Amino acid sequence: MEGSHWVKWIKTTFFLCCFFLFPTVFYFLSSISVHRPVSFINSGNAPNSTFRLRWWIPSVSGDGTPPLALTLPSPPRFIPKKAMSSVERDLARARAAIRRAVSQKGNASSSSTPVTGDEYLNVYRNPAAFFRSYSEMKKRFRVYVYEEGEAPLVHDGPCKNIYTTEGRFIQDLDMMRTIRTRDPSLAHAFFLPFSVSMMVKFIYVPDSHDHSPLHRFISDYLHVVSSNHPFWNRSAGADHFMLSCHDWGPYVSRANSELYNKSIRALCNANTSEGFNPRKDVSIPEIHLLTGEIPVEIRSPPPPNTHRPFLAFFAGGLHGPIRPFLLQQWQDRDPDLRVYQYLPKNSNMSYHSFMHKSKFCLCPSGWEVASPRVVEAIYTECIPVIISEGYVLPFSDVLKWDEFSLTVSVADVPRLKELLSRVTDEEMERLRGGLRAVRRHFVFNQPAKSFDVFHMILHSVWLRRLNVKLP
Repeated sequence: MEGSHWVKWIKTTFFLCCFFLFPTVFYFLSSISVHRPVSFINSGNAPNSTFRLRWWIPSVSGDGTPPLALTLPSPPRFIPKKAMSSVERDLARARAAIRRAVSQKGNASSSSTPVTGDEYLNVYRNPAAFFRSYSEMKKRFRVYVYEEGEAPLVHDGPCKNIYTTEGRFIQDLDMMRTIRTRDPSLAHAFFLPFSVSMMVKFIYVPDSHDHSPLHRFISDYLHVVSSNHPFWNRSAGADHFMLSCHDWGPYVSRANSELYNKSIRALCNANTSEGFNPRKDVSIPEIHLLTGEIPVEIRSPPPPNTHRPFLAFFAGGLHGPIRPFLLQQWQDRDPDLRVYQYLPKNSNMSYHSFMHKSKFCLCPSGWEVASPRVVEAIYTECIPVIISEGYVLPFSDVLKWDEFSLTVSVADVPRLKELLSRVTDEEMERLRGGLRAVRRHFVFNQPAKSFDVFHMILHSVWLRRLNVKLP
């Protein structure tokens, strides 16, 4: 009789445990494995707006683009399930934290903002989502840098010319102990540390128009990486990224179809007409540091009351289809629009002095859509006027460029003075306030500092990685 009582008690206990615990365990496992794309889309400008949790496709030359959901097929598994599930659980927690941030009332509910004053939060598409995502990146994101290859083609890059962004990022990431991991099984993303600029310098035959040596190098490098490690094959390269500021970055990435179609490509030449895909690729700013440092003239922000007698300014070479048209329309046509191919020889003003003295800085694309004068305009608080076609602006997944710049279509170049003259003093001051707010996002520091250009590039890669679901 007593034994029957214990059997009945054990059965009852087992039934209760199954009844209460199984739904809880099932819900927990489901919550950490379900993948939902993350977005920074704001349905309105009010602080209490509701946010739609979708992937933001960055704007092309300032024009809005509808949001799309992004999912990638699950590739074959080639590494231990335990290691992969740990990485994916980490990303799932980050996604959940971002959703909680945007579901709370108010856009500015975040710690450690890069600017002071709520009025500057307008430069972000969704401040709450951005600051939470950035915090999660700093806490969780780990990048494995492949050690294969030797300088100067790999683990090195130019740091004192127009391709500064490429060299500084490669070198800074190599030295970044908090984000770089030596254990690839713990990595959320994998960096391919070759330099397209150095390839052009050392293995391209000048004036040959033959890109095949660069293609062979990249193909051989990926063959070595995929033979020595299981990670490229596991994801078909979807959790890998490359970075290039050279004009040829998009072309040489065609050396491998998976690199071109699946991997995250961080490019200065972010031209949609040349295959840039904002769903997976990252637009990065072109920064020209001739000495490796910001020029003294533009190192510090100008005083707020700087006198700016010129309406607009441009000086630059006639490469590409847009600049010749700009000069044809405006060179020596109007004293308010200082448009030159070369600065006047009799002028006592430098290039950067003209920027300081101008309300607007014209930023037409050349052969490459990106231009270092966009960043120089930000430094001098000369409102950038983007004149381009197919250009996905840097960090436009989180920044609202219309809060600190203007976009003019190529067809409207003949109406430049009319369009710029319509901008009121109040509007110009608002735009310059936006430039002051975003300046630190376009500055390299040594060592790297929070919210600087190095971390903004990483954050853009982090966003793309959040939207890639691996087994």
